[in-house]
Amino acid sequence: MLKTAFNHYINNFRGFTREIWILAIITFINRAGTMVLPFLSKYLKEDLHFTYNQVGWIMVSFGLGSMLGSWLGGKLSDKIGFYKIMIFSLFTSGVSLFLVQYITTFWALCSAMFVLMTIADMFRPAMFVSLGAYAKPENRTRALTLVRLAVNLGFAAGPALGGLIIMGMGYPGLFWVDGASCIISISIFALLVKEKKKATHDDKTESAPEIKSVFQDKIFWVFLFVSFVAAMIFFQLFTTLPLYHNEKFGLTEFQTGLLMTLNGIIIFSLEMPTVGFVERKGFQKLKIITLGSFVMASSFFLLLINAWAGILVISMICISIGEILVFPFSNAFALSRAPKGQEGRYMALYTMSFSLAHITSSKASFEIISKFGYQINWFFMACIGLVATFCCFWIKKALIDEKVS
Repeated sequence: MLKTAFNHYINNFRGFTREIWILAIITFINRAGTMVLPFLSKYLKEDLHFTYNQVGWIMVSFGLGSMLGSWLGGKLSDKIGFYKIMIFSLFTSGVSLFLVQYITTFWALCSAMFVLMTIADMFRPAMFVSLGAYAKPENRTRALTLVRLAVNLGFAAGPALGGLIIMGMGYPGLFWVDGASCIISISIFALLVKEKKKATHDDKTESAPEIKSVFQDKIFWVFLFVSFVAAMIFFQLFTTLPLYHNEKFGLTEFQTGLLMTLNGIIIFSLEMPTVGFVERKGFQKLKIITLGSFVMASSFFLLLINAWAGILVISMICISIGEILVFPFSNAFALSRAPKGQEGRYMALYTMSFSLAHITSSKASFEIISKFGYQINWFFMACIGLVATFCCFWIKKALIDEKVS
């Protein structure tokens, strides 16, 4: 029985092109080195001694840069190609990370984070467009999932290792490792993968028949709100939760890293089989996104039980399951919705919803926490998760009406 289950698991990884595997490998290398983000709020608060308000504004600068970078990356991918954008973005952001560690004043850090994230997040829409070029149409959702698995496997290794590096070398070690991983991973990509033109989409089952501009696509904008809320909830893992672990339950950086490692292990074990099962059964992407939004909301209702540290583990499991159900299928929904020639713009707006979530999640949450405490913040996150769930039902009805008309 174990052998059969293992074979079923391995079958989910068959059928990918060589380029997709290389993209997954370099993504893993890059994300395994991404140790700064999970500890950024702690670094700013505890090492540089900024106030909650200042930490919130630095995170806003981080998010604004991410939004601008996402839009530029998508627009330029449509104009000059995803390949050039990917190489420029990762190499330059790697060098920039070496320099950011030497900036310690408030306004300089706001500016540095804005510039760094403008460059770094040009990569994300370009990478999504590259999957459309290098993946086969019949396994595009699984290709998106494979790259997400590489991200999460990297995150599984990164935070725990990052906690050990902080204890042994201090925060500067994180910036050196993160920058080096960017440069190494994109160098491997440039050496092994040749540039290829974008492919046309054959997966148009949930697309509008005629869309002149992304700004006229009402369904897509409501979907962006759902993605924004899911990302806003998810980013609590990297902003408020690490501080909550320490302030409420006395967890160390290493213990927080282990909780994030649990998230990565769950994603690695279950996401690809889940996506493979959904593809084989032919379930609609939107139904899965709806369920995932509800599960993510539930994970923060659980955090309202704050008398037992074990609830952190249960909540993390729920967040991880919600992540499995929302993110791979929302990636695929956004890419399948894009008309020919507008893939970069659609994926830019999709990634911008995550950047806006990063701004709102950190700033709003730190304001709520400073005035009302952690419990009100968890309740707020859970409620907006329920709103996103109801929006999914609206999108489903709108898609039916669109096909009828």
